[in-house]
Amino acid sequence: MGLKIISKDEAASYINNGDILGFSGFTPAGAAKAIPGALAARARKEHQAGKPFKVGIITGASTGDALDGELARARAVLFRTPYQSNRELRDLINNGEVDFFDIHLSSVAQSIRYGFFGKINFAIIEAADVTEKGEITLTSSVGISPTICASAQNVLIELNKSHPAALRGIHDIYEPEDPPHRKEIPVFAPEDRAGSPVITIDPDKILGIVETDIPDETSPFKESDDKTETIGRNVASFLLSELERGTIPAGFLPVQSGVGNIANAVLSSLGGTVPQFRMYTEVIQDSVITLMKNNAVSFASGCSLTVSKPVLKNIYGNLPFFKKRILLRPQEISNNPEIIRRLGLITINTALEADLFRNINSTNVLGSRMMNGIGGAGDFTRNAYLSIFTCPSTAKNGTISTIVPMVTHADHSEHSVQVLITEQGIADLRAKSPKGKMEEILNNCVHPDYREQLREYARLGGHTHTPQTLCAAFGMHQHYLKTGTMKGIDWGTYICR
Repeated sequence: MGLKIISKDEAASYINNGDILGFSGFTPAGAAKAIPGALAARARKEHQAGKPFKVGIITGASTGDALDGELARARAVLFRTPYQSNRELRDLINNGEVDFFDIHLSSVAQSIRYGFFGKINFAIIEAADVTEKGEITLTSSVGISPTICASAQNVLIELNKSHPAALRGIHDIYEPEDPPHRKEIPVFAPEDRAGSPVITIDPDKILGIVETDIPDETSPFKESDDKTETIGRNVASFLLSELERGTIPAGFLPVQSGVGNIANAVLSSLGGTVPQFRMYTEVIQDSVITLMKNNAVSFASGCSLTVSKPVLKNIYGNLPFFKKRILLRPQEISNNPEIIRRLGLITINTALEADLFRNINSTNVLGSRMMNGIGGAGDFTRNAYLSIFTCPSTAKNGTISTIVPMVTHADHSEHSVQVLITEQGIADLRAKSPKGKMEEILNNCVHPDYREQLREYARLGGHTHTPQTLCAAFGMHQHYLKTGTMKGIDWGTYICR
């Protein structure tokens, strides 16, 4: 029996209210784009008829508007995990209309296998090729695709012709055994292969194939500005100094970098400053491809190709070159703590806010409103050879200091963060007491507009081991909510009487 070609509407018709769906994709790269829209249309019809229709959504990370946006606008999302970046979905989460479970990306696949999310009814996968034997060649990402294909009761495939079948070979599909039978993961260098180039499943699980030709919804990140470029130069300068004093091996170490314009600026600054290096990361961005073509990056292992359309076209036009230099893995492997520690990664991630004692908030604005999620930053930070966080020293045109007395939500504790870098400078926080960390951050990372204000706060704590003053710890946040700026606070207002 051959594989069945169906319409996107037929695919959507198989899905029922309350079903739990696992989607391919890691960022908009490789995410389903046709079936979610048909499912959203069906949800609207059901709602108009007075019937409930919502589904649980598990993905690798964020997706595109064609998935998260469409289903959010249709009010068709029962719950969402583990990461998102869609404005309309974010609003539903923050308004309490959608439950959101924020978890480390390395944990998603194993949590599915362990049964923590319940039964997965459908896996919805984007593929560049599918064979009669059930061999699936993925497109521009891997995410949780191998696990949801194996765990789901049924599989629906979007066969997307905007991605060439010749991608076969750029993926490394490997799933570890579950405890108590798990053995070491056989990755000892970023270029090591551990598994297969394809996902192989029982063809009878494939309910149908929807043919599409829809490009990834990725777009270029914002251009670097003076502030982000200065942060990038500070990171490069710090790593070069560590290399020169011998704390980083002479041949350098693999690098992991977060996503966005700061990450792009950091990577661009590293090229030509430090020795040629390899990457073991989640997201391969435009800057990585540029460095690769300039021979500054020799190899990149990641989970997705999240690049602009012209860059992806260039990669697909030069596949023999890039297939020797790029490997896409499941996030369970790209973010695996065992491998991160074994390879000795230098990790560089971005903070929303940091406090004087190096705790990092990367998820919640003012402690309560979810931005995107923790993503993979924790996977890398907690297991790094050297963990770095970057952020601009101010936000909102200077009305917010990103360095505060106490973060309103802690994602990465002081025990995991070794270096904090802003456009103001570098705070090396290794082997320092809480007071030592505080002085390092005050002297090097805080914007001058807030430095004396934060010193006044530090003096409130007196001679305690960690000079926090609980009544005033969130004073700058409260002052901002009252006045629209964190500047000009009267600390006396927030002292307990």
